[in-house]
Amino acid sequence: MAGTVAARTLPPSSQPRTAATSESSAVKWLLIAIALLFIGLVLILPLFTVFTQAFKKGADVFFAAIIEKEAQSAIRLTLLTAAIAVPLNTLFGVAAAWAIAKFSFRGKQLLITLIDLPFAISPVISGMIFVLLFGAQGWFGPFLMDNNIRIIFALPGIVLATIFVTFPFVARELIPLMQAQGSQEEEAAVSLGASGWTVFWRVTLPNIKWGLLYGIILCNARAMGEFGAVSVVSGHIRGETNTMPLHVEILYNEYQFAASFAVASLLVLLALVTLIVKSAVEWKHHQATVYVPQK
Repeated sequence: MAGTVAARTLPPSSQPRTAATSESSAVKWLLIAIALLFIGLVLILPLFTVFTQAFKKGADVFFAAIIEKEAQSAIRLTLLTAAIAVPLNTLFGVAAAWAIAKFSFRGKQLLITLIDLPFAISPVISGMIFVLLFGAQGWFGPFLMDNNIRIIFALPGIVLATIFVTFPFVARELIPLMQAQGSQEEEAAVSLGASGWTVFWRVTLPNIKWGLLYGIILCNARAMGEFGAVSVVSGHIRGETNTMPLHVEILYNEYQFAASFAVASLLVLLALVTLIVKSAVEWKHHQATVYVPQK
């Protein structure tokens, strides 16, 4: 029918808006000003300072710090660690959220508590846990040494520590989303003869893809910026086990301020790129939900 909106309700931006409170405009603008001032002081100003300090001694010093051998090693190790940890945490997060939201089983609350555990434990403590397990004097230390397997002070230990610290992010984004959606659509698909994998790929995944993307972005950002746990298990071996945050700390402690801020600015740029990708995908999603009147 001409002039009608296709099948679904208009997006929130197209619907009439009503005032959420009865407060005056002065109160509204005061709250906005406080929020902007707070963001400026704790977010914008520090980020601006990072870039100004990075280029304080000129672009030549900045690029020299970036292309330096140890900096390149730290960048590669950071990206490699995130490339391993994020997909594994994504698989775990989807599986855990699907099990918790779609099924009833004994121990569900215990599983949720265990997922939240890294939020409550200091990253330094989590790194020490892996040292106690896989270090030379740890539980599995003699076995690992006898078989010439290196966990601590090597890539496996860094990846394990990063996975431990970041694994709640994807699961915690998906669990409330999947619980709110319920299981009616999956049950309908099963009743029509769809297999488990078909239900997941055709029904569940499309419904959770935006929450999944947001969880992956948070997980990736934390994986690249993790310091405490990685600091404990890495051994701070320059050019081998230093990630970008550890490399920044070493340069700063050696009073190489321009170089340390140069590498720190790369971490900031990676975070900004992550946010830009997130915003672009959200914009695309918003555009896909806008319905044009049928003719």
